[in-house]
Amino acid sequence: MDKPTVYIETTIVSYLTAWLSKDSLRQAQQDLTKEWWKERAPGYQLFTSQFVIDESAAGDATASQQRLEVLSDVQLVEIGDEVPPFADRLLADGALPRKARVDALHVAVTAVTGIEYLLTWNCKHLANAHLWRKIEATCRAAGFQPPTICTPYELMGERP
Repeated sequence: MDKPTVYIETTIVSYLTAWLSKDSLRQAQQDLTKEWWKERAPGYQLFTSQFVIDESAAGDATASQQRLEVLSDVQLVEIGDEVPPFADRLLADGALPRKARVDALHVAVTAVTGIEYLLTWNCKHLANAHLWRKIEATCRAAGFQPPTICTPYELMGERP
């Protein structure tokens, strides 16, 4: 039986490798991300993209090295020619705000490649119930199955 597929977005590796936050909510999210990575991630096929690699490589050299080290064990998905135009369509249709182009690229990668889950802590633009219907509608109108966009908390339960 094939394992379900999960796209690892930048916030996941950031939460895995960052210093423990002083903010109690963020600290809980960091702890949950580490628990998911250790206990649940082996039950999934993990994918990421060059967009995540590029974002993870930015910033403090030591921190970026840690993020890239985590990603070295994650399969890199090929970004096809359909991804950038579909990301632009997500923005044009108002599924995501125009300033969220990289987030649109993450959605486009998962939709175009058929990855089932987009794992993120970005609740402003990605794991956002207010934007979900527009994202879903744009994906379906373009002939793609929308990914389930969720946080590690939502993937803590038993696999379907």
